[in-house]
Amino acid sequence: MNNGAGGPAGAPELVVMVGLQGAGKSTWVQRHLASTHAVVSKDHWPRARRREARQQRVVAELLAAGRSVVVDNTNPSPEERAPLVAAARAAGVPVRAVWVDTPLEQCLARNEAREERYRVPLVGVLSARSRFRAPSLDEGFDRVDVVRAGS
Repeated sequence: MNNGAGGPAGAPELVVMVGLQGAGKSTWVQRHLASTHAVVSKDHWPRARRREARQQRVVAELLAAGRSVVVDNTNPSPEERAPLVAAARAAGVPVRAVWVDTPLEQCLARNEAREERYRVPLVGVLSARSRFRAPSLDEGFDRVDVVRAGS
C-alpha cells in the first residue's frame, strides 16, 4: 500500500518536475517516485476547464492529507512554478524541483516517436522552450536536482 510518504524519514514533500515535452519526466517519475508519491498532472484532465485551478486544488488536498506529491508537467518558468512552491509552503512541507535536462533535439525526436494522440504539436514544445528558465533555489525550492538525459 502506498502511503505517499517520500521525503526525509517518510515526511511528505512536494516534487515539481521541470523539463520540455519529451524530456523524460514521466518516465523518471515512474521509475523513481510513482510508488511513494501521488502523481498529479494537468494531462490527467485533458478536457477539463480550469486545469490549473484543479491541479492546485488537488495538490493542496493531497498535501493536507499528509501525502507526498509529484507534479508531472513541463513547469518551464518561475511564474508557472510559483503557485506550487506556495502550496508547499502553505502545507508546511519541503519542495524540490527535479529538472530533467534533455537537449531540445532529443526532446523533439522523442515527441515525434510518440503515438499521435500523445504527441505535442511542435509549436507547443517550442513555446515551452521559449518560456524555459532553469529552476533555482531563489524561487523557494529547498533543493534542485538535475537529471541528465539517459539518467
